[in-house]
Amino acid sequence: MDWDLALSAVGPMLLGAVRGTIPLTLLSFTFGMVIALGVALARISRVKVLSGAARFYISVIRGTPLLVQLFVIFYGLPSVGLTVDPWPSAVFAFSLNVGGYAAEIIRAAILSVPKGQWEAGFTAGMSRRMTLRRIILPQAARVSVPPLSNTFISLVKDTSLASLILVTEMFREAQKVAAFSQEFMLLYMEAAALYWVICLILSSAQNRVEKRLDRYVAHA
Repeated sequence: MDWDLALSAVGPMLLGAVRGTIPLTLLSFTFGMVIALGVALARISRVKVLSGAARFYISVIRGTPLLVQLFVIFYGLPSVGLTVDPWPSAVFAFSLNVGGYAAEIIRAAILSVPKGQWEAGFTAGMSRRMTLRRIILPQAARVSVPPLSNTFISLVKDTSLASLILVTEMFREAQKVAAFSQEFMLLYMEAAALYWVICLILSSAQNRVEKRLDRYVAHA
């Protein structure tokens, strides 16, 4: 093992994480959550067209590999006259993927809130929209934090797929150094360790968010 090489590779990989992995994750998750909330609300809507469209979207996203979705956007769209650069392609693909999975998490969380909470809002003179925003969603947020956090952590690891469309992120930097030095095992294990550390930090943050959201839970 060339430990000098390993130490020298830490810098480029961390820089790749700061410039690529982390921004890509944050942007994709943010856009994905916006999509997910809209799709979840459409999914539980009484309007059959909205509900059907949401169900179809979720089925497509969950029924196809993320890598295929990424390739369809980056390599497939140019064949119909739509060329998208690597970064926007990655954000678009990851956002759509997150939206499909997180929508079901949010929907389940909303449906898990007791019906009495809706009735309490209506009794207080709130509209359905206000009840949803002030009473239901805060309680649903507490329920959805663990699975959504797992989705976020999975997204951090999934961003490594962006290297296949030439997006420069942490794993792409590891590939560059490995290709030059031929120390594939060392560099890829080092990249795995860095992903692991990032996920440990995120898991710790998840626990803190859960504790802060405890105050929104309706206790008996």
